[in-house]
Amino acid sequence: MTAVTSTQASPNRPAGSEFSDRQGTLGSDELRRMDAYWRAANYLSVGQIYLYDNPLLREPLTLAHVKPLVVGHWGTTPGQNFIYVHLNRVIKKYDLDMFYISGPGHGGPALVANTYLEGTYSEVYPNISQDEAGLKKLFTQFSFPGGISSHVAPTTPGSIHEGGELGYSLSHAFGAAFDNPHLIVACVIGDGEAETGPLATAWHSNKFLDPATDGAVLPILHLNGYKISNPTVLARIEHEELEQFFRGCGWTPYFVEGDEPEKMHELMATVMEKAIEDIRQIQENARNKNDATRPRWPMIVLRSPKGWTGPKVVDGLQIEGTFRAHQVPLLVDPEHPDHVKQLESWMKSYKAEELFDENGRLISELAELAPKGDQRMGANPHANGGILLRDLRMPDFHLHAVSVPSPGAVDAQDTLVLGKFLRDVAKLNDEQRNFRIFGPDETVSNMLGAVFEVTNRQWDGRTEKNDEFLAPSGRVLDSMLSEHQCEGWLEGYLLTGRHGLFNSYEAFIRIVDSMFSQHAKWLKVTSELPWRRKIASLNYLLASHVWQQDHNGFTHQDPGFLDHVINKKADIVRVYLPPDANCLLSVFDHCLRTRHYVNVVVAGKHALPQWLTMDAAVVHCTEGVGIWQWASNDQNAEPDVVMACCGDTPTLEILAAVSILRQHLPDLKIRVINVVDLMKLQPSTEHPHGLNDTDYDSLFTKDKPIIFGFHGYPWLVHRLTYRRTNRNLHVRGYKEEGTITTAFDIRVQNELDRFHLVQDVVDRLPHLGSKGAYLKQVMRDKLIEHKNYIDKHGQDLPEIRNWKWGNSK
Repeated sequence: MTAVTSTQASPNRPAGSEFSDRQGTLGSDELRRMDAYWRAANYLSVGQIYLYDNPLLREPLTLAHVKPLVVGHWGTTPGQNFIYVHLNRVIKKYDLDMFYISGPGHGGPALVANTYLEGTYSEVYPNISQDEAGLKKLFTQFSFPGGISSHVAPTTPGSIHEGGELGYSLSHAFGAAFDNPHLIVACVIGDGEAETGPLATAWHSNKFLDPATDGAVLPILHLNGYKISNPTVLARIEHEELEQFFRGCGWTPYFVEGDEPEKMHELMATVMEKAIEDIRQIQENARNKNDATRPRWPMIVLRSPKGWTGPKVVDGLQIEGTFRAHQVPLLVDPEHPDHVKQLESWMKSYKAEELFDENGRLISELAELAPKGDQRMGANPHANGGILLRDLRMPDFHLHAVSVPSPGAVDAQDTLVLGKFLRDVAKLNDEQRNFRIFGPDETVSNMLGAVFEVTNRQWDGRTEKNDEFLAPSGRVLDSMLSEHQCEGWLEGYLLTGRHGLFNSYEAFIRIVDSMFSQHAKWLKVTSELPWRRKIASLNYLLASHVWQQDHNGFTHQDPGFLDHVINKKADIVRVYLPPDANCLLSVFDHCLRTRHYVNVVVAGKHALPQWLTMDAAVVHCTEGVGIWQWASNDQNAEPDVVMACCGDTPTLEILAAVSILRQHLPDLKIRVINVVDLMKLQPSTEHPHGLNDTDYDSLFTKDKPIIFGFHGYPWLVHRLTYRRTNRNLHVRGYKEEGTITTAFDIRVQNELDRFHLVQDVVDRLPHLGSKGAYLKQVMRDKLIEHKNYIDKHGQDLPEIRNWKWGNSK
């Protein structure tokens, strides 16, 4: 019920006055002190944006005290300061484990100010001391060279979410809450952010939160009405429509609306208590009364003016409560000298002399309002997840090895094999509840269904008799067809000290390109902060890949995520393309043990030849790249050509081409190289996994032609190797050709098939003369035969379907 809250204010009654006839949730002294604390946070926020001297205005403000370049965002900041002080209150009253996610990340001044006031900031950064000198440094560093950014950045204690790119706050909050039964994540959502696709979908995350085993998320939608220069949608619809929207999404919305501080404090305190009590009742019912009813979790809608308490009018234009308050509401520079006095008047309106003592420290009666120790939201261990991170209990991946009596003798489905290994990982870590598998309804399709032998899909919605593997609690979250939610949930899960992986179709992982970028940036910055502990790596398993989409066609064919990933810092990204199941097991065992990386693993789900025994696979994956001696014949001489491959399908086609070459040109010396770790191709000066020039040249030679079969776009290999000595490199890969056809025909269309590869070799070796010319003719004939056969029979030639290594070499 929502009877305790305000509704849309009537024309004859100011918002917030619904509680005017109550005794009040806040006593007069508590109200006074909370408002003073809010004023202190607002004062520090304005000071960060504008000042680098005279922090307490103990002398008349001059232009010399103002930063030469004033940068920041004021509009969201006072509202977030207001929320923070009220969250502090309920943390203390209810003894809560809670931290704060700032969706409107431009409100960096608010989080920095509040973590400073509670003492966390000075503990993390002792040079920003709790005195006037510390205030000067606090103000100067904000949006200043060598300082901190204007967002709620990794440098901000208590943050797991920067918010520079909008849309992911609520997904991160739910990820943090999974398997944290005592945690409440207060997630502040900007009304501009609420218009993004990921955020609009994230409201449905409440259908996946188990009140018995997970924590809670308290969304606080901050309706201040405007984006940069436009109104926001949710602020301009009628109250009834807004309330119905959230009720339709399964929430119980409570409204706090108005602009009079005293009334708003009282209303917010009352609503905040009601929300916490609702959460506790929901959890009590689920945990102690076995109530399996899907709860309607509480949320808060805070409607307050944009730029609240800031300048109301500047140069004749309304500022407070308009889009003009979004960034810097008052230009203070040599072109606007009169604005210095207006800034001074604004800052003095907060009465800093009542808030800070003679040394510049927050007075004790206000400091007492903040929680202590780890209950401070800036010091909550969940917001520095590496503190809580425990190693996974790992099964022996050797137990899942595919028996390979000789290279290519048996076929297997690589991800099907991996699924049994992941099943065992899930089972071993079920008790400590720190491992989850995420995906957009593709876990079974990607052949990982073995995990459902030991766990379920977490799902809190209705179930029907033909559903499979749905339960209120489970290690798999794949029932939401949203890559954005899966990525956001997993990131929140990792950032709060747990482990997991994201399995996806390769083409559609591109939907989260930008989310990956933001996480990689976060890892890069946090790796440079000694107080930030390392977290578990973000692991992607990309299956149903470009070469196995013959049934879905062109729309499902895109290996470009690899190109995107390698643009990030070399200290962060790792890319693996195991050629078979045993290599996949070895690689994934490694990835799940790593810290602070993004690991991308590309693997197929269709049956393909298996090349290496498990012992050989472990050695090969440890090295990352190597000569396959059993496929080469250049042991006693210089090779005429190097045949290199990276990825399961290119490996198959390169080896098939080698078998044709060895049959028709038995004197030709061929070296076969397989690459598992893509970053081995980069120089060691560019990537920590890269080969040094000596080792690269010893493998690939300095001048022999290299025919390289690659899983993705060919130019990626050229980018990675452009500094290498051997420029005689010819790469075949995906070049945007595809349709619904046979598996082999996709390779033909992209000229990655064995028949084109053989022709490539002949073209690079003119000394082959007429032998080469006749072999090329045979290959051209084969391509025509192939086309005619699939058009008539709808499947590949028997010699393609039944090919085995060793039969024709």
